[in-house]
Amino acid sequence: MSTVKEITTAIRRLPRKEFFRLHKWVRRRFEGEWDKEIAEDARTGRLDKLAAEALAEHRAGRTIPLSIVLKR
Repeated sequence: MSTVKEITTAIRRLPRKEFFRLHKWVRRRFEGEWDKEIAEDARTGRLDKLAAEALAEHRAGRTIPLSIVLKR
């Protein structure tokens, strides 16, 4: 199996239990890759501009505490 179409076809044929097992594995893999990407972006300074903008917004009083947002 080497194409997305072939993989998609194979996934559609999976029994329900195996499909959920695959979903769990893909979700964990995605989360791990996402964490690596964020860490790399932080390490290389790609997030510096966003962080500076967020801090400026906060200092200007244009933010809401997370505890209030979560209560909504």
